[in-house]
Amino acid sequence: MIAPQLPINLTIAYDGETSFSQCSYRMSIKSALESPSNSPNPVDDAGVKRIFITGASGCVGHCIVEILIHQTNHELFLLLRNPDKLQINVNSRPGVHVVQGDLQAIENWADLLATMDVAILTATAWGDPQLTFDINVVKTLKLMTLLDPQQCQQVIYFSTESILDHHNRPLKEAGEIGTDYIRSKYICHQKLKDLAIAPRITTLFPTLVFGGDKDKPYSHISLALADIATKWTRWIRFFQADGSFHIIHAKDIAQIVYHLVDHPPAADAPRELVLGNPALTVNQAVEDMCDYLGYKVFFRIPLSTALADVIISAFNIRMAAWDRFCLTYRHFTHENPISPESFGMETFCPTVGDLLRINGVPPG
Repeated sequence: MIAPQLPINLTIAYDGETSFSQCSYRMSIKSALESPSNSPNPVDDAGVKRIFITGASGCVGHCIVEILIHQTNHELFLLLRNPDKLQINVNSRPGVHVVQGDLQAIENWADLLATMDVAILTATAWGDPQLTFDINVVKTLKLMTLLDPQQCQQVIYFSTESILDHHNRPLKEAGEIGTDYIRSKYICHQKLKDLAIAPRITTLFPTLVFGGDKDKPYSHISLALADIATKWTRWIRFFQADGSFHIIHAKDIAQIVYHLVDHPPAADAPRELVLGNPALTVNQAVEDMCDYLGYKVFFRIPLSTALADVIISAFNIRMAAWDRFCLTYRHFTHENPISPESFGMETFCPTVGDLLRINGVPPG
């Protein structure tokens, strides 16, 4: 077993045949004599936690790993199928270990998982239906069963706001007609209560996630933001739509996780948290984009559900059952959304204008 006090950066490679205790290690020693006190924002070693993180190479995962490396001394174990996708220097301080492996083979790391104080589960899958279910349900639940409820202080599990209604209760349509991804998250959420570690699980439901830069992967919606702003705002400013939603930046999600790692919810506090800034209407979002880009809004045509149906029919647009539900549901808003300000921290990206600026869209 890896001694937590050793100031090393470690890549663990599993060969698929031997047990964890027999598998070989490739160690890159970052000066065994370097003191932990030289790392950023040193903390008392007595408070150092062993943290297992999945999905570190994703948009949100990158931000979480970065803040935990630079603002804590916690010992981090990053499960990565392809370490080359991680665009963070894991050698910047001691105690950051790359565990090279696949979540589908999570059983190989049972011995290591039993020693963890915290698990942060951001890994997810979509696209292939079978892989989506295996990763988002079967293997995620299996990982949680491998944690020791007597040792593990908290599991921070990432779900999605799409499976919740306006009152933060499970949305039955998500489990019935949701996409493969949404249904898998709904099923996993329903099964959490049956786990031995259930009292230690903090479930996070991110809303619309933006983020990414030249050093980090972009979220899917951030990739489209610049095109929407520069190519379509001049046209969509003439329409009104009845709908609302929340947004949140990956860096703000990372701030929340950073806080929760050392300040888990109290025993009598909610352990299911929707992550997002205050609700924003579609019309307000368009107006904010126009203000930022310098477009004037002279008139607006209401885009009703009936008109949308005409457009869908005229252009022969194919819509799945979930798409049709979203068109009629319209208001994806929730009670008591959580942002860094909820914990006394400054929100990195609270507005649409901030999103455009951070994404490099020049103002009008």
